[in-house]
Amino acid sequence: MADETSYGWAGKILRVNLTDKTVSVSPTDPYKEYLGGMGIANKIMYDEVPAGTDPLSPENKIVFAVGPLTATGVPLAGRTTIASLSTYTTDHQVVDAHTGGMIGAAIKKAGWDAIVIEGASDEPVYLKIDDDDIEIKPADQVWGQGTRATTEALSRKEGTDFCVATIGPAGENLLPYACIINSRNHSAGAGAAAVMGSKKLKALVVRGSQPIYVADPQEVADLSDYMLREIVGSNNNHVVPSTQQEWAEYFDKGSRWTAQKGLTWALAEGGPIDTGEPKPGEINTVGYRCMKAFKDEGPEAEKYTIKMDGCHSCPIHCYSDLRVPASAANGGYEITGNTCVPNFPFTNYMIKILGDNTSVEAGSEDALIWDQVFGSTMDDLGLWCNYGQIYRDIAHCYATGLLQKVLPPEEYAEINWEGFKNNDPSMVPPLLAKIAANDSEIAYIGHGPIVWTERWNDPDWWNTPASTLINVRGWPVHHAHECFGQVGLLYNMVFNRDDMIHSAVNFQGCGLPFELKQQIAAEVWGDASAIDPDKNYTPMNEYKANFAWWSIVTDVLHDSLTLCNWVWPMTMSPTKARDYRGDLDLEAKFMKAVTGEDVTTEDLYKMGAKITTLQRANTARGMVGANGQMGTNDFRNVHDVVTEWPFTMDPDIEVFTEGTNKMDKEDFQTALTMMYECFGWIRAGLPDGRVPGLLRHARREGRPRRPRPASRRLGRCAEQNQSALKADPWGGDLGRPPMRHHLT
Repeated sequence: MADETSYGWAGKILRVNLTDKTVSVSPTDPYKEYLGGMGIANKIMYDEVPAGTDPLSPENKIVFAVGPLTATGVPLAGRTTIASLSTYTTDHQVVDAHTGGMIGAAIKKAGWDAIVIEGASDEPVYLKIDDDDIEIKPADQVWGQGTRATTEALSRKEGTDFCVATIGPAGENLLPYACIINSRNHSAGAGAAAVMGSKKLKALVVRGSQPIYVADPQEVADLSDYMLREIVGSNNNHVVPSTQQEWAEYFDKGSRWTAQKGLTWALAEGGPIDTGEPKPGEINTVGYRCMKAFKDEGPEAEKYTIKMDGCHSCPIHCYSDLRVPASAANGGYEITGNTCVPNFPFTNYMIKILGDNTSVEAGSEDALIWDQVFGSTMDDLGLWCNYGQIYRDIAHCYATGLLQKVLPPEEYAEINWEGFKNNDPSMVPPLLAKIAANDSEIAYIGHGPIVWTERWNDPDWWNTPASTLINVRGWPVHHAHECFGQVGLLYNMVFNRDDMIHSAVNFQGCGLPFELKQQIAAEVWGDASAIDPDKNYTPMNEYKANFAWWSIVTDVLHDSLTLCNWVWPMTMSPTKARDYRGDLDLEAKFMKAVTGEDVTTEDLYKMGAKITTLQRANTARGMVGANGQMGTNDFRNVHDVVTEWPFTMDPDIEVFTEGTNKMDKEDFQTALTMMYECFGWIRAGLPDGRVPGLLRHARREGRPRRPRPASRRLGRCAEQNQSALKADPWGGDLGRPPMRHHLT
């Protein structure tokens, strides 16, 4: 019997056809080489959804996938990948939405590694999963409701121990910018909710009680203690506090390690809780390190903070629970909770663009109220912001007079636009509800700039720095060239939505002195020149290519293992005794302890590269050209295309000059070539089945090989790879750059 135990894996995939209301089960085994999460989801989409499928058709599928580390006790393993076809880009490529909350753990504990939903119901339904008991149940009573009311209603009906993942009106109305919400405010974007809406699937309601076995429980516990005592920092793995503290050698005001004496959760149950000065090594105080609302909103957030919360298995707790009565008074919700963009939509994305059209100042109490009205209403409607793009678009279209020009007069008059000028956030809920309804002209903002800029004749928005639109296929920057120059620009080109990568920005913002970061960069990516100071970038080199490759691969690895990329990878540590070095082998150590498999960091990185290349091949077959032709063999000129503004910004400053993030076009093409090489892709950026021989990890006499100069490497690429052809373009060794050691 012991031989039959599956360690880490549930071993089963649930398949639900909403057309004929059938349920079936398939084994996980064929997909294990894709690790889980993003890997499994993308492999299923590749195998089962033909290129050119309409994303809103019954033939499209939506996949909820977790990984072998999910719900095993591994810290920060609480993410879930939701993959489907994009509803908001012209290509309708396979895209991934990633969400925290509790839904992934619930799926895993119910006995499933993935849930595949296909077909479409004639009537609104929700999917109830209670371990092996699967029911497709009528959802007519909650159809049309917001995500909050739906979550509460289904929790009352089925039990509060069920986790609810639901869509709101935006998804029901097939708005491309729609998101899935689980555990009240944890979102999964990329238009996945519109796919659920097309299937008339209102929600997944999941409870799990199955045991999850791990091969070495004591090792998992020991590794967790080691990680919490010596390795992990705060949110985004910032490893120094934001203020000078007695225990700290360094501090950085930009750090998300905000805990300090006198800073409280002012509205905590039972009275204010002082965050104090939690030191590295103190396991029980890790959750006090990050007070995200204080970081995002400024000092005004303190008096509204109930507590910091988090996803399943998270010790950091970057999720802000606030009580803001003025939010409810203006049509939002009194109890608000979120992290990242929903904390600061008005403050970070709208105030600057609105300019004289608002008197509200960032960091003020008024700004906080606007933020909470926006954030709570967006989540309730199930509206996706596309990493703040919808907020930038609304502000721009109003401030320039475009909305008054293109909207029918009666429609324009329905919204109290003067609310921006008069500091009246009660205008927000009706505005967002109009967009979510998807039945009027203004709703085109919720289709994304690909649609509305053409419809409303505003092509210049694409090449305006304020828009932050970075790729002509529809997504904005997510820590792009302002994050280590070419490195950030490269990883923004790889995916089919904003990249969601924090591996590089975590390193950039960790708070350590630049000279110390250079030392670590040399150890990990081969040379200190892998990184540049902010706004002082140098030309592309092979070490930056290594850094870009690593950033992409670790992100894909974490999205497959369901590890939070806001903290992973553990490149740095807050521990002075470790000389601030982290442990890049932790993923492999946990994987071995959980599954019992003798896996190495090298193995995991190769698997991450394999999944990246799989996604690339999927994109290649499904891309649609301007002439309507499907498929491409030229990623360089079709997919990996940067908008103009990163090359034209700061017109009075030359590239490679201190004081600018401006990029050079020729240098970017060099960067693409080097990145393609790292993955074993041909010059056009397409997988061709070759095994790369240039930037592979090699050891001589127990020491890593130092990379050759790019001028020598580039000429030998094709020659070295010709003899290594593979029938499977993403099978086998997909390469990796040299890593000098793993900072153990």
